[in-house]
Amino acid sequence: MIIKRLDKLMAKSFAGPFVVTFAIAIFVLMMQVLWVYLDDIAGKGLGFFTVLELMAYKCVGLVPLALPLALLISSVMVLGGMAEHYELSSFKSAGTSLLRVMRPLILFGIISAGVSFACADYVIPAANLQFGARMYDIQQKKPTLSMEPGVFNDDFSQSSIRLGKRSENGRDIADILIYDHTKASTGDLGQIVAKTGEMYSENDGSFFVMKLYDGYQYSERKNTGKNRSSLPFVRTRFDSYTKVFDLSEFKLGKTNETLFRTNRSMLATWQLQEGVDSIDIDIAVRKQTISNHVVNYLPLARKDTTVYREKFAPQFESPDEDDAEARTRIEGDSTAATSSIKDIVDQPATGSQTQRQLPQVATRVNKTPSNIVRIENAPTTKPKNATKSKDEKRAEVTFRQTEAKRRSLENPLVQYGKDWPGVSSIMDSLEKTAFTRVINRARSAARSITSQAQSTQRILPGVRESRVKHIYDMHMKYSLSLVCIIFIFIGAPMGAIVRKGGFGYPILVSIIFFVIFIILTIFCRKLAESFVVNGAFAGWLPCIILFPVSLYITSRALKDAKLVSTDGITRLFSWAKGRVKRQEEPGDGAQVQ
Repeated sequence: MIIKRLDKLMAKSFAGPFVVTFAIAIFVLMMQVLWVYLDDIAGKGLGFFTVLELMAYKCVGLVPLALPLALLISSVMVLGGMAEHYELSSFKSAGTSLLRVMRPLILFGIISAGVSFACADYVIPAANLQFGARMYDIQQKKPTLSMEPGVFNDDFSQSSIRLGKRSENGRDIADILIYDHTKASTGDLGQIVAKTGEMYSENDGSFFVMKLYDGYQYSERKNTGKNRSSLPFVRTRFDSYTKVFDLSEFKLGKTNETLFRTNRSMLATWQLQEGVDSIDIDIAVRKQTISNHVVNYLPLARKDTTVYREKFAPQFESPDEDDAEARTRIEGDSTAATSSIKDIVDQPATGSQTQRQLPQVATRVNKTPSNIVRIENAPTTKPKNATKSKDEKRAEVTFRQTEAKRRSLENPLVQYGKDWPGVSSIMDSLEKTAFTRVINRARSAARSITSQAQSTQRILPGVRESRVKHIYDMHMKYSLSLVCIIFIFIGAPMGAIVRKGGFGYPILVSIIFFVIFIILTIFCRKLAESFVVNGAFAGWLPCIILFPVSLYITSRALKDAKLVSTDGITRLFSWAKGRVKRQEEPGDGAQVQ
């Protein structure tokens, strides 16, 4: 029963401070967010429930930060209060260790870690999606319509309104001036002047109506055509004129939420992992693109035909294995290709004929799949249980290297290269016009390759940075969960060491460790974005640093020792002071004599 009563006592003592500190942490973090978005929210005429909806969405996103802070403060408060009133000493004198007293708190920290991860992985992405969509709508919404006397109002698109006077009832107005630019694209500029009028809204605020009395409407058209003919200036007097403005642009719209789904803060861990894989494929595709772009100017080089995305892969119909006719056709094409290469090799490699035929072979092999030569170099089958000595293996490797060298020397390109006179002699043999054309094509190819490489070099750092951010955000979901347990092993022993309860001293101690954690988080994020450390390591680095600290504080609390022992420093100063005195004593005696 004593064990159950201890757990019940610790749970009741911990639950109250945890709820209070969690609410305070949410409130403080929420105020910080409101200060960030205050300029976007103020002056938009938002309703109370709209603002409450935004705050609710953002409060959910603050749970992973508020939970560790609440656990840290409440654990320091509970253990500090028990140590201050000698309750913790009573437990220890009864044979109950500090870890046994902390067991309910540790269990509570583990549950909080699970809640934090579930919230960060499932609830927060949906809440951030709703918050981002609503905040975008608010940012796009125009401020509330305000008609102040003596000030031009430009809230309406293509219209500017100035009121000379406005009555206290907000309806009657006088000395009205309106500049109308609705037809400015055609060169038609309008102006309306009225002595008196009234303004009001209709259809539940859908339209803003200005009913003007005793005024003039001016219209001036500028010459916009080719003939430049003069156009008349028109002035129209009216006794009553009604101007209607659409207020739909002042209403809060609703944007499609799917437009924001690709943001990192709105993705779960598995979606972040998919994003990393997609970015890796994008990087590989960009490298493949620049490689194949270079190959386009080198006919004898092979293109990279690796398929990274199936939806962009070309569809080829492969013949059935049982189709004898198809197999015969493929073998015939391969034989024909081999024969054509052999015929070219057997020809003498002199004169301009060789120089003309070599590019033809390369072009044919690259363009038509039927010219691909099948090389039978499959390894021979070996018995499963066959064992070879080191000399046999070394001889086999030497034989393979010799065969590979022999096959490379028998390659047609190598055979042609033996008697090839070089590029200079070929260029000298060209006419002036052909020489200029070849040089211009070479320059164009060099410029194209350079521009493609520079474009890829500009884009890849941003893509790699996005990849690092995805990895960092994914691992931070786990790190923020684990820190809940680490803060229990920091806060509870710190409370037992400082022996102070309440909200004063425990909050000061807790804020110090929490600020250290936040600084480490921001610092590690910057390191990851600067490619100094790996994104995964940067996400776990705050926990890696705080974990030894928690072990040290817990060990000091188990020994009932101070957090930092000053006995060694005191003994060092005492020894140094005594040594200085001993050195001064002989000098003083000499002066007395």
